[in-house]
Amino acid sequence: MRDKKRHEKFGVDSASFANWRWQIKNQLRSYSDFLNAGLLDKEAAAAFANVNDLFQIGVTPYYASLIDPKRRNDPIRIQASPAAEELYDPLAHEDPLAEKLHSPVPELVHLYPDRVAFCVAMLCPVYCRYCYRKRRDNEEGLHYNRSIIARGLDYIASQPAIRDVLITGGDPFIASDSSIVGLVRRLRAIPHVEIIRFGTRTPVTLPFRVTAELCSQLAQFHPIWVNTHFNCVEELSSEACQALDNLLSAGIPVGNQSVLLRGVNDSTEALSSLCRRLVQARVRPYYLFHPHLVRGTSHLRVSVKKGLEITKALRGKLSGFAIPSYVVDTPSGKVPINPNHILGHDGDDLLLEDLNGEVWREVGAWT
Repeated sequence: MRDKKRHEKFGVDSASFANWRWQIKNQLRSYSDFLNAGLLDKEAAAAFANVNDLFQIGVTPYYASLIDPKRRNDPIRIQASPAAEELYDPLAHEDPLAEKLHSPVPELVHLYPDRVAFCVAMLCPVYCRYCYRKRRDNEEGLHYNRSIIARGLDYIASQPAIRDVLITGGDPFIASDSSIVGLVRRLRAIPHVEIIRFGTRTPVTLPFRVTAELCSQLAQFHPIWVNTHFNCVEELSSEACQALDNLLSAGIPVGNQSVLLRGVNDSTEALSSLCRRLVQARVRPYYLFHPHLVRGTSHLRVSVKKGLEITKALRGKLSGFAIPSYVVDTPSGKVPINPNHILGHDGDDLLLEDLNGEVWREVGAWT
């Protein structure tokens, strides 16, 4: 479906297809939606109802249009389409990061002393199959809930140590411009809040939402930052790059957080292609997350051993700023895990494995 007339696949004109509200209203959600779009194999089709009970299903027509129907293991399909394997996961956790334990008020996670994650949204353009906040799926009335936002703002205002607020969800960009800007305005009125960040996947799954007008309004409240979430180079369409350019042209820096996923980006070639394309789009590869032990994701997980092999291979193939930090997210925070090039020491000399796999002696560097 990767052609210039993708809207025709969904029976609408190009203007409707490029309307983000139309995209949300016409999410692919039912068995027939997925079947008609050619997004289900036989196993997934048979398990569709049970998987939907486990974690809701929803994909924007735009994101579905990026899937190559002839490619069974298309990396976008793997992320968006339900799989029978989701029903079997012996290591499953409801809340793998124990966020509830770090929530002094509803929907606000205060783990680090100087920053909080403010989960103001419930809706998403795509319900990614590896989402680690699936526990919120059955909760209702949380999307830009006025009382929840008020309590969160009161808490932030009461804690002078908080200088950095990450607005997340769900996807916080799935709201009106006035709702988003109104929240930012109230946060910016708190004297000790220095940095406001958004965690949003709309540049990836619904780029039409990231309008120049929204970006211009957010720019009134700088410093504003955005972290987005591209996992494979196939997601970097012309529309996605335009959304990124809208943010960057408004002076909003953009970082990218990927999750290492089996069949999506678990090779040096796939990850290096993604990182190169991100840098070309002026986006900094920021984190590469080791997959969480969240319910229904065993078929998507990759071993730490393989993750280290991939990240080690990136060194020397990409510029340093194009290599994301490989991290394991724990209930106590993010822990970086990096290939160890230190072989030991010989007296005062440090012994290293260089990028060619040979031993390098750094004279006098050990003590």
